[in-house]
Amino acid sequence: MKIAILSNGNANYSTKRLVEEAEKRGHKVKVIKYKNCYLSLDNKNPEVYYKGKKIKGFDAILPRISNNMTRYGCAVVRQFEMQNVYTSATSVAITRARDKLRAAQILAKFGVDTPKTLVSRNTSDIDDLLEQIGLPVIIKLASGTHGNGVILAETKKAAKSALQAFYLYNEDGTNILLQEFVEESAGVDIRAFVVGSRVVASMQRTSLDGDFRSNLHQGGLGSPIKLTDEEKKVAIKAAKAMGLHICGVDLMRSKRGPLVLEVNASPGFGIEKVTKRDVASKIIEYIEHNAPRRNGKDKVGA
Repeated sequence: MKIAILSNGNANYSTKRLVEEAEKRGHKVKVIKYKNCYLSLDNKNPEVYYKGKKIKGFDAILPRISNNMTRYGCAVVRQFEMQNVYTSATSVAITRARDKLRAAQILAKFGVDTPKTLVSRNTSDIDDLLEQIGLPVIIKLASGTHGNGVILAETKKAAKSALQAFYLYNEDGTNILLQEFVEESAGVDIRAFVVGSRVVASMQRTSLDGDFRSNLHQGGLGSPIKLTDEEKKVAIKAAKAMGLHICGVDLMRSKRGPLVLEVNASPGFGIEKVTKRDVASKIIEYIEHNAPRRNGKDKVGA
């Protein structure tokens, strides 16, 4: 099978692991820096070019699109979709997951339990919003990632100041969400790595410095954890709701059961180092079972 990995480059750990496992299983692999691709928008022959050559002959693409390149990265994925090339994550699913407001709406529609969330573009609603959600309150940008663009406001005054600052300097129109603070899970969350309809690895992430955020990118400590059957079901349900077959689902344990915080369309592979589980091979196996093989004799382009 011929597989193209859309990534920022070979140096990325997750990309290296995917290449390693794919080649080990006898596949031909090409890492393509999607940000350097250009597209031919021809309704009869939609093409993707890389380094001046057409990209052709692939059985599947495996997108690893970074958050700050979502729009262009998804445009490249969409171009492959127009060519009927199998993709492990569709452009629509990636876009949904990256918009926290849209993701929250979809999860609610499919009955996935999440922390109570409110959103408003009107600063005059602040008092009512805070009355509904309570204090402390988590305030986050809908486009934030790795724990960035997220703050915890413990008082009404702090929440008002933070919201007014967000509204004032939020020139790109990014939505701002208010989310309930789940005290019993402060500084701790769970990352479940879903491939297909199974959780293939799971870890607990714990803040080391009292920060309410537990992301590894914020200095959190990861440790292996065994999920309950309910937590596995919730993670898989969230992945299906978002239309993602390969993703990271972030959960927290609360008094009312597991709550989904986020579904990550391009989860990092730090979970492999923490859990000693081979996540990369599970992803390649999934592609083997789901990507239709081409009968043509095209050679790998680019």
